[in-house]
Amino acid sequence: MVATQLAQEFEIATEDSKNLSMRPSNESLLQLYSLYKQATVGDVDVDPPANPFDFVAKAKYDAWVSLKGKSKETVMQEYIKLVNKLKS
Repeated sequence: MVATQLAQEFEIATEDSKNLSMRPSNESLLQLYSLYKQATVGDVDVDPPANPFDFVAKAKYDAWVSLKGKSKETVMQEYIKLVNKLKS
């Protein structure tokens, strides 16, 4: 898949994710978040959350860390696939 085509499909999927008919499960939202961050930022570039009781921030951080080393193209494809699955 040509990189520019993939980038366009990713942008469309990003917009589609904001207009889903049903709210995704927390697990799906976490996947969307981590795939989006890995695709747009790359490997985690922030420190883990300082507050041990901020479970949401910790879950988001851990989900993003779990994708460390995955290529931008791979996570974009996974993001698009997940959004399309959530749309159906």
